[in-house]
Amino acid sequence: MSEQPIDQTIFAKIIRGDLPSEKVFEDDQFVAIKDIEPLAPEHILLLPKEPIRDISQVNSEHREMLGAMLLRAVEIARDKGLEKGGYRLSLNCGDDAGLMVPYLHMHIMGGKKLGPPA
Repeated sequence: MSEQPIDQTIFAKIIRGDLPSEKVFEDDQFVAIKDIEPLAPEHILLLPKEPIRDISQVNSEHREMLGAMLLRAVEIARDKGLEKGGYRLSLNCGDDAGLMVPYLHMHIMGGKKLGPPA
């Protein structure tokens, strides 16, 4: 994982509107985009607009945002029709977990039977 400044990550640029993306949701707290390298028929990334490098950087001040993020992910999964078959929500933290962009984001994946998490 590169140690680039968080405001120069691809996700920060997408949130600012500097780079195009296929948005599926946006409000004052979050942007949700389709993953450009999907691992499932539905693979959406939910990004908080507040720049946070990864889940290890959150603290008690982020409690409300994290709760809202989880609820928003469930709403997006429901809107995409993923409830019946099920879906996966995941956060990666650090190189060993496969974090590719050092910007907090949640994966919402579904639309097929998913194997065990890597």
